[in-house]
Amino acid sequence: MVVLCLTWSLQQIALKATAADFSPVLQIAVRSGIAAALVGLLMWRRGEGSLLADGAWKPGAVAGALFGLEFLLVGEGLGHTSAAHMVVFLYTAPIFAALGLQWKLPSERLAPAQWLGILLAFTGIAIAFLLRDTQGNQDWSRMLWGDLLGLLGGAAWGATTVVIRTTRLSRLPATQTLLYQLLGAFALLLPAAFLLGQTTFNPTPVVWASLAFQSVVVAFVSFLVWFWLMRRYLASRLGVMSFLTPLFGVVLGAWLLGERIEASFLTGALLVLAGVVMVSGHELFAQWWRNLRPAPRTR
Repeated sequence: MVVLCLTWSLQQIALKATAADFSPVLQIAVRSGIAAALVGLLMWRRGEGSLLADGAWKPGAVAGALFGLEFLLVGEGLGHTSAAHMVVFLYTAPIFAALGLQWKLPSERLAPAQWLGILLAFTGIAIAFLLRDTQGNQDWSRMLWGDLLGLLGGAAWGATTVVIRTTRLSRLPATQTLLYQLLGAFALLLPAAFLLGQTTFNPTPVVWASLAFQSVVVAFVSFLVWFWLMRRYLASRLGVMSFLTPLFGVVLGAWLLGERIEASFLTGALLVLAGVVMVSGHELFAQWWRNLRPAPRTR
């Protein structure tokens, strides 16, 4: 899980580092197409069902559109903000997923501690947006727009989770659900790249390395490993551990890309991550608390 978190944080770094030679939206579109072909080949080898079977294509199309929208917002946002900012705001997704599931599924009602976590997260977002130091940074409004796109990307990711959890997609093989999302991203992002003018492609060795990493390691292997882990380990524990990703993203953005980390952003980011952990890890923390409490005495 730690390796997965490091991989997911590096995807933002790779997109940002190669943006001048390979437009992020176009790169995500191409990686989605390559990964979709790999997943389709894997499904064919396993003899898994058709994408059109049992009417699952309808929620699959919705999930694919939301997945594509998420990465459209990410790709466009990276042109305006830093990789560190993007990865933190994108990982607000569990907050939006929790709110959506609270509305759709009675079994997903939020506990008081989770509502406190949501309040904490949105307080952190407000601090990161409103209290930033604008002195000496003439592009602060541009970065603010990029941050907002990252936050909207997190909302789209959360909505994707709600669709998958509340429809027949939850009963499909992981490969089929992933293929819907990859195809949706490819179909949406490729024309969007041309409409937005994000068509730069300068085939340097770094660009080819980034595309191979994004297509095979991130969009194919890491997503399938994630689904495999979700079937075998405690989902709450994995959810908490996944928030190593934005922490890695902030550190790697400062180290590899030389990104400046503002005090207001760091404060807000820590509050956001603390709130998200409170929401996602509530069941795990409740279990730990029950284990720590002494057993009742019996006569």
